[in-house]
Amino acid sequence: MHKPVILIFSVFSLFSYSNSLQADPLSSHAIENILIKGRQIDLLGHSSSASEGIIGNAEILDRHLLRTGEILEFIPGMVVTQHSGSGKSNQYFLRGFNLDHGTDFSNFVDGMPVNMRSHGHGQGYTDLNFIIPEIISQIDYQKGTYLANSGDFSAAGSARFGLQNTTPNEISLTLGENAYQRVLAKGSLNTAQGNLLLASELQGYDGPWQDISEDTRKVNLLSRYSQRLENGQFALTVMAYDNSWNAADQVPQRAINDGLIDRFGSLDTTLGGESSRYSVSGSWLNDNWQANAYIIRSELDLWSNFTYFLSDPLNGDQFEQTDSRTIYGGEISRNWHQHVGSMAAEYVVGVQTRIDDIAEVGLYNTQARQRLNTVREDAVLQRSIGLFNQNTFALTEQWLLHIGARYDVMRARVDSNEEANSGKSSEGIVSFKGGLSYQMSPNWQSYFNVGQGFHSNDARGTTATRVPQTDEAVEPVDFLVRSNGAELGIRYFDSVTFNASAALWYLDMDSELLYVGDAGTNEPSRASRRYGLEIAAYYWLNNSWSIDTELALTRSRFTEEATDEGEYIDGSLPMVFSMGLIYKADDVWQTSLRLRHFGKRTLDSFNEQRSASSTVLNGNLKYNLSNWRVSIDLLNILNSKASDIEYFYASRLNNEAAEGIEDRHIHPMEPRTVRISATYAF
Repeated sequence: MHKPVILIFSVFSLFSYSNSLQADPLSSHAIENILIKGRQIDLLGHSSSASEGIIGNAEILDRHLLRTGEILEFIPGMVVTQHSGSGKSNQYFLRGFNLDHGTDFSNFVDGMPVNMRSHGHGQGYTDLNFIIPEIISQIDYQKGTYLANSGDFSAAGSARFGLQNTTPNEISLTLGENAYQRVLAKGSLNTAQGNLLLASELQGYDGPWQDISEDTRKVNLLSRYSQRLENGQFALTVMAYDNSWNAADQVPQRAINDGLIDRFGSLDTTLGGESSRYSVSGSWLNDNWQANAYIIRSELDLWSNFTYFLSDPLNGDQFEQTDSRTIYGGEISRNWHQHVGSMAAEYVVGVQTRIDDIAEVGLYNTQARQRLNTVREDAVLQRSIGLFNQNTFALTEQWLLHIGARYDVMRARVDSNEEANSGKSSEGIVSFKGGLSYQMSPNWQSYFNVGQGFHSNDARGTTATRVPQTDEAVEPVDFLVRSNGAELGIRYFDSVTFNASAALWYLDMDSELLYVGDAGTNEPSRASRRYGLEIAAYYWLNNSWSIDTELALTRSRFTEEATDEGEYIDGSLPMVFSMGLIYKADDVWQTSLRLRHFGKRTLDSFNEQRSASSTVLNGNLKYNLSNWRVSIDLLNILNSKASDIEYFYASRLNNEAAEGIEDRHIHPMEPRTVRISATYAF
C-alpha cells in the first residue's frame, strides 16, 4: 500500500465566475469566491449554449453523496455508478455514451486535467476520489463540442472544478452503517499578504458485501495559498491522495439464481486496488491574462476478474493492471476587446500543453494478487500541444456570434516488452466551433451551436502490430478520433422564481475505437450517431422551498453495418430523470429528497438483452445550532434491489463448459444505509 504523505497546499480556480460575468465563459477572469447557488446565476447573454451551466458551492453542500464521483450528477443527464470497489474510478453515462471511466467527458481541477491518456485500466480514466467536495467553490460545465478551450476527451462535454480561496473553520465526523467513517478538518488563515487554506479528509468503509470487507482507507490532504500579485491573483496548490481497498466486482446472474452466492457475494475475494495522486499547481490571472502550470504524480495497481475461469481453467482469469506516471503541463491565454465599427468584439487566444511520462503501464495474469506472467508491459512518452482561438461578436444588442478553432497535435513513443509493438506515432487535428444566440427578451434566449471535437486513442494501439500472447497480426489504430455535433436550445431565467433550459442535440463519431486495457489489445468499433432532448428546470417557490427537475432522452445507433452485428450501441442509456425537493426553515432546519431514475440500457448490438431500469431515492435532514450542525443522510430510502451496473458477456465458473456461458453480470446498488454527521465550526 502507498504510504500517505502529509503535505501543505494552496489553490485558486481559473474558471470561477464573478458577479459581473463577461460575454463568454473563456473570458471570465474572476478572482473571488462565489458561494452562491449556481442555478441562480443569470447566464442570459453570457453563456454560448443552452446546455452549459454553473454549479455553486451552496448546491454542492445541499446534496447527499454516496460516493465522491457522484458530484458529477449535478450536471443534468449525467449518471455516475460503480462496478467495483469504491476506490476505483466511477462509471459515467451522458448523452447516450457509456463513457466507461471518462473517455469522452473531460474533467479539470484547478486547471489540472483528470482524464488519463494511455492508462492501464482504460482510455480517459477519470478518478475523482482525490477531490474533497466541501472545498469546491463551483463547477463550470459544458456539453457538446462548441467551445475552443475544450480539447481531448470532450466530445460529450467537460467540467471544470474550482477550489475555494477561503473556507470556514470546521471539523466534521461522519459515521454510518458497514463501518463507514469520515473525518474532515478544514480552515483558512487570512493575512495582509494572502490566504492559506488547509483541509484533510480521512475515510474508511467496509461495505455491505457478504464475502469481503472492502476495507477502504482513503486519505486526502489539500493546501493552497493565494494572494494579489502584480495586478492579478496568484495561487499555489498542493494536493495529496492515497487509497487502498478490496473490491466486489460484477458477478454473473446465474451464480445468484443458483444460490452459489448472495447478491452481495463475490466469486473472487482477492480483488481490489491501491491508488495515489500527488500534485503541485500554480496559477496567475488578471483582466487580460490567464496562466497555470502543474505537475502530477499518479499511480494505480488494480486487480480484477470478470470472466473467472474462461481463459485459464486452472489458475483463473484474475489480472493486474498497473499505471505509474508523471504529468507535466500548463496553459496560457490572453483576451482583449475592441470595436469593429459599431460591433463589440472579444478575442481569446491560448495554448495548452501536456506531457505524460508513463514509466510503467502493464497488464499481468495473476492469482490471489500474485503475478503469474506478463501479458504486456510498456513505457510511454506522450506529448500534446493545443492552440485555440475563441471569438465573440455582439452583432446587435440581441445577437451574439461565437466562432472558435483549435489545432491539436499529439505524439507518442512506446517502448514495449514486445519489440513488434514498440514505435512512434503522431497525428494532428483541426477543430472548428460556431454558435449564434438571440436574446428574445430580458428573460429568454435562444441558441444554435455547431462544433467539431475529438478524443485520443491509447498510444499503445497506434504502434501495436501483434496481439499480446496470441501473436496474431493487428492493424494500428488512428491516434485521434473526430466527432461532429450540433445543438438547438433555449433558456429562461427569472432570478426570483424560475430557471429552465432545453436543448435538442446530435453527435456523430467517426469511430468508437478503444484500447481494451482488460485484454491488452484493441477493440475496433464502428462510426455512430447519437441525438436527444435535454430539459432542466429549477423552481424556487419562496425562500424556504425549491424544486428541480431534469430529463434527458437519447437515441444511439451505429451508422455502419457489420457482419453478425446489430445497430445498437452497447451500454447506451436512453433515458435519465431526476427530481429534487429542498426545504429550509430560517437557517435552522433543512430537509431534502432526491429521486434519480435511469431507464433500461441496451446490453448487446441487437437490443435483445437490456438491463433493468434503476430508481433510487435519497434523503437528508440537517439541524443548525450555534456552532454545531447535525446531519442525517438516508441513502436508498426505498431499499431498491436494482443494479448499479449490468453487462452481458461470456464467463465460466468451475465445472462449466469450456466455452463458458453468456450471461448478465451485475454489481448491486448498495442497500438502504444511514449516515450521521456532526460538524463543529470554530
